[in-house]
Amino acid sequence: MMALPGGCHQDSITLPGQRLHLMQVDSVQRWMEDLKLMTECECMCILQAKPINLEEDAQGDLILAGGPGPGDPLQLLLKRGWVISTELRRIGQKLAQDRWARVHSMSVRLTCHARSMVSEYSAVSRSSSQEIGQIEKLLMEKCSELSAVTERCLQVENEHVLKSMKACVSETLSTLGQHFGQLLELALTREVQALVRKIDASDNIYTTESTTGNLFSLTQEGAPLCRIIAKVDGILCLANILTDDSHPEATRAEAAAVVAQVTSPHLPVTQHLSSFLESMEEIVTALIKLCQEASSGEVFLLASAALANITFFDTMACEMLLQLNAIRVLLEACSDKQRVDTPYTRDQIVTILANMSVLEQCASDIIQENGVQLIMGMLSEKPRSGTPAEVAACERVQQKAAVTLARLSRDPDVAREAVRLSCMSRLIELCRSPSERNSSDAVLVACLAALRRLAGVCPEGLQDSDFQQLVQPRLVDSFLLCSNMEESFV
Repeated sequence: MMALPGGCHQDSITLPGQRLHLMQVDSVQRWMEDLKLMTECECMCILQAKPINLEEDAQGDLILAGGPGPGDPLQLLLKRGWVISTELRRIGQKLAQDRWARVHSMSVRLTCHARSMVSEYSAVSRSSSQEIGQIEKLLMEKCSELSAVTERCLQVENEHVLKSMKACVSETLSTLGQHFGQLLELALTREVQALVRKIDASDNIYTTESTTGNLFSLTQEGAPLCRIIAKVDGILCLANILTDDSHPEATRAEAAAVVAQVTSPHLPVTQHLSSFLESMEEIVTALIKLCQEASSGEVFLLASAALANITFFDTMACEMLLQLNAIRVLLEACSDKQRVDTPYTRDQIVTILANMSVLEQCASDIIQENGVQLIMGMLSEKPRSGTPAEVAACERVQQKAAVTLARLSRDPDVAREAVRLSCMSRLIELCRSPSERNSSDAVLVACLAALRRLAGVCPEGLQDSDFQQLVQPRLVDSFLLCSNMEESFV
């Protein structure tokens, strides 16, 4: 994934069944495409500078990037952007090592890549922009300046002079990175805006679905692209798709996937989601309806993931879900294996329940729908395959189930129901047996908190040893005791 220079790189949420990454292609095909840029770049180096440096690590510094598809400005920007971002980072590394020959040759190559991006984007972009043109000019000027100053450094042998020139190179490199980041963000914003407008203007269901899929692929590039989508009112466009029943389920599921990515609590883009608040009620209503009518587990997963992220984004969403009988819809879905049959999906459901459980009214709905028993079952979530992703999902389910139980047990009726269902015994087992929680500290803390909440209502459900070790001490002391336990295999 690519992060704009100066921005932060965040991983996006991984959802099983996601469509292929925008830049993921067959390895042989990717290699064939790479040859084009590699040979282009090296030819330009020969023509514009000195022969390529033959240091032992020179080959390792070649940047591989598949050539963008014809007439596709977004792919062009993403691929060229990735190449230049990587080149900038590696020049900085070589500069820190005082590898001046490498710094110069890589600076020349950077200039080639920047010139290629500017010329290729100009050829495929829809219209010229004065602002983009000005930044392109500044970028190329700084590229030329970097190449010139690094070439001069090759002729200098005085260490004191080189030290002062190194500061100049570093400043030039930093300014160049800023110009590149500005150019890339402006160009990407322009292209994403065109994509959103294409969705809005389309009355063809196939065009809408494929374009929405392209939008989802862009969210896989990380926080910068999610921020841009939100900034150009992409949320409003998605709301229109979600609330329009004339769109097929697949298209609405794609829109839900984009909403899930853009509203991810892991991405620092919430300041750009003011337009989302305006449409939140319509979006939440459409998503809970999609959960209720989902024809497959993947559709339910995408819709519930979007809802889960929205409940982090604004507590008002939890109140809306309560009014929409979301607890009944979600708990009923748990008994439908066609919709809910993986820990990934149960992770989304228990996330929604955990966030909704801060509302006092939630407890009565949970009891009415036999939700305590479902939460009890989630405390026993086990992976089927043993893959790291599935094990991690099971840990999250256990942790959030315990958090939900602790919050709901403020209500004495919920606490008594939990005790009746032997939740305390299961919590004690999770605390005392590391293998039951996959040695997860997060699960341990959540279970200790839930156990203490239940013990406050029904202390008679505990043995003296459990009370003295798990409830009576400070939480940190109980945590240290349980986290240091070693199971006996004798």
